[in-house]
Order: sequence, then structure tokens, then C-alpha cells
Amino acid sequence: MSKRAVLEVIALDVEDAVAAQAGGADRLELVTDMAADGLTPSASTVAAIRAAVDIDVRVMLRLADGFAAGDVERLVRVAQEMRGIGAEEFVLGFLGADGDVDLGAVERVAGALEGCRWTFHRAIDRAADRDALRKQLADFSGLDTYLTAGAAGGVDEGLPVLLAEARRRGEPGYQQQLLVGGGLRLDHVPTLLDAGIDAFHIGGAARPGGWDGPVSAEAVAEWRRVLGD
Repeated sequence: MSKRAVLEVIALDVEDAVAAQAGGADRLELVTDMAADGLTPSASTVAAIRAAVDIDVRVMLRLADGFAAGDVERLVRVAQEMRGIGAEEFVLGFLGADGDVDLGAVERVAGALEGCRWTFHRAIDRAADRDALRKQLADFSGLDTYLTAGAAGGVDEGLPVLLAEARRRGEPGYQQQLLVGGGLRLDHVPTLLDAGIDAFHIGGAARPGGWDGPVSAEAVAEWRRVLGD
């Protein structure tokens, strides 16, 4: 590969963030409440983590379990609050009841980010038509990444989709970086790298003790070694 692959690690607190950076992470996804698959952390947590590390951090904008936007005005206020404390990168993604992208909610929340870079998260793996979703979002300001396993069931199930989408990179709707996460294991990495995929996202894989334990710098370092320095 011509450049270092991106390694993004989920962080819940300052301890996680510091360990992830020490292990060689390039970026953090900041969340709380993994029982709900990751919700927006407090502003104080975001501020503390940004002060503790000097790698990029992306803040989750999600207020409840599921992929419906819910209270969009509240989401906008939260986004503005995070911008006010200096957050510069974000994660979001909203679907309607029919499984189509909720364009209205995405427009309102992304608009509050003032052009900041953001990831559309694994809501894409629950979309009724992921190709249509990508094309509808193709020109959204700041959208530079899709976090996806290729399927709702994880990378084992979604690997053929990931490889097919990697081959389409550069087409309309496929200019954004493919960030693979969701049941991702080290043994998946060689195939994904060979396909030209250059961004990887881990959560539980960085925590040998499970979600009740902290991020392990050693576990992150093993991923960094496999991905290349």
C-alpha cells in the first residue's frame, strides 16, 4: 500500500483514548452507552479526551438506540454544543421507517456541523438500498467516510459487499473512504487490504476484557502491526 491504513478505535473515556493513541490508533470514535450501540458522549467527556490526546476524534451524534433520528432539533443543539467546545469531526446516520435514508434529518444535523468532516455510520448496513443511499448522499458537505461491515450481521456476512464496493471507489456515491468495522477480525485484514481498503474500525477487538474493561494499548498495537506502520 502506498500509505498507512487508518486505524480508528472506539473510546468511551480518557483512559481509553490515551491507551488507543499509545497503541498506534490514528483516530477515535467517541461514544457512550455501548449497550445501545454507542450514543453521544457528554460535552465534558469530549473536552477531556480532546485535551488528553492529539489524534483525530470523531464524536457520535446519536441520542437513542436504533437508526431513527428522533428529536432532530435536539440533535442540532447537541451538534452545536459540540462545535462550541471545539469538536471538529463527527459520526451520524439516520434512516426512516422504510429503511431509506432520512435526508431531512441528515441535512439538518450535517448543516449544523458547518462543513466539518463526518462519517455515515453503520445505519448503511440496515438500509433498504445501500447503493441508493450512497447516491443520495453523494454531494453532502463534509461526508468523507462510510463505516460499514457490508451487512447487518457483520464482516463475515458482508465481505462480498465490501469487496464489491471497494472496486467501485471513485464512482458517483463511492468517492468516500470505506471504513470497515462490525465484527472485524485480524484474519479479515489481508483480504481487505488486498482489495485496496485502507481504513479499519475496532471496538471490542481493542478490549480483551470485553466492554466492561478498558482499551488495551497492546491490543491496538497488534492491529497497528498487522495493518502496517
